[in-house]
Amino acid sequence: MARKFFVGGNWKCNGTAEEVKKIVNTLNEAQVPSQDVVEVVVSPPYVFLPMVKSILRPDFYVAAQNCWVKKGGAFTGEVSAEMLVNLEIPWVILGHSERRALLNETNEFVGDKVAYALAQGLKVIACVGETLEQRESGSTMDVVAAQTKAIADRVSNWSNVVIAYEPVWAIGTGKVASPAQAQEVHDELRKWLAKNVSADVAATTRIIYGGSVNGGNCKELGGQADVDGFLVGGASLKPEFIDIIKAAEVKKSA
Repeated sequence: MARKFFVGGNWKCNGTAEEVKKIVNTLNEAQVPSQDVVEVVVSPPYVFLPMVKSILRPDFYVAAQNCWVKKGGAFTGEVSAEMLVNLEIPWVILGHSERRALLNETNEFVGDKVAYALAQGLKVIACVGETLEQRESGSTMDVVAAQTKAIADRVSNWSNVVIAYEPVWAIGTGKVASPAQAQEVHDELRKWLAKNVSADVAATTRIIYGGSVNGGNCKELGGQADVDGFLVGGASLKPEFIDIIKAAEVKKSA
């Protein structure tokens, strides 16, 4: 079964209510491939989730950018998976490199978060990726495999997991992994899944690329055999996000 192209827009910590409405209006008016060709998910900051969900076109979905590692309670400032389920938010991004680096989220903590969110019925975009130092020292696959293993050790059903490979050195820097670099890691990651989880999970799990994806590079990146879509940062706040969604057509014509 072909893996459906997946395009996620991570709005990060950006936007006012008015700006968010403008972004959603742009998305709502866009002509994009149908849902059988591409799955589109946008991830606004927590405070805008209900508004975006209420006004966003029905063929696009909404994701939170994070959630807490267990049931809610005395955890000031956190948002639980149960709250997202209650608001009918279907997706959550977990393990983004910004949280790993700035908030010291470990592989194990991210693995626990992924397992808990899935158990509550959320779908998860799980992020992995290496720093520039790690790439230059030749340890890219060791790092990405360790990050993925922490999830695999805690998750048995992968049907609601999308893996986002985001080389940290390419996020927001304007540096992009070349299509060949992206394909190489995605291919190695798929082989790791086949060996350590199952051939079926390796064949069906979508592995998307993130790191300075834009309207100019999305078609060539998306044309790689093991690149199943994108997690887009800055460009998801701009009209060119529509062009990135349309890059799904490269798979249809392949």
